[in-house]
Amino acid sequence: MSILKKDFYDRNTLEVARELLGCKLNRKLNGKVYSGIIVETEAYTQDDPACHAYRGKTPRSATLFGKPGLAYVYFIYGMYHCLNFVTEPEDVAGAVLIRALEPIPPLSNTNGPGKLCRELKIDRELNEVDVTTLKSGLWVEKYFEIAPDKIVTTGRIGIRVATDYPWRFYIKENPFISNGKPLDKN
Repeated sequence: MSILKKDFYDRNTLEVARELLGCKLNRKLNGKVYSGIIVETEAYTQDDPACHAYRGKTPRSATLFGKPGLAYVYFIYGMYHCLNFVTEPEDVAGAVLIRALEPIPPLSNTNGPGKLCRELKIDRELNEVDVTTLKSGLWVEKYFEIAPDKIVTTGRIGIRVATDYPWRFYIKENPFISNGKPLDKN
């Protein structure tokens, strides 16, 4: 097992977002490990209007300015959690949203950020845990490399601003990617 360490996350957010594709996300629950292969990601940086850190450091966005390799978990629409990994050097906000996993049984419903968090029981209690160690119960390991020609780059989905940023990445022809689209800007 090759757990991704701090130096993996302590880099350009767009690079990390691409290189997380094909990695295995693991969650330890009640003594059992549940896993899925990361097949879709989105990048967010502090100079990006869609990023929670765009207007600076707030209680909600403080984690984004933290150490690379922390989990950033937030709650949206009053019903879904979303899992991100903090990137960039400390005090420079950046994160990669995990949009979808290819489930490894017994997991099944992981083709969206809210679905994968529900399936893996990821909630705000995991905000700020260090994903570079097994102790947190949430970690990522290198699984397999994805050839550059197998990575699709598009605008981000499920947001209202900066949807034209080509910062969504997914594995070409993977049946487990999410099926979202940009939200109406009104």
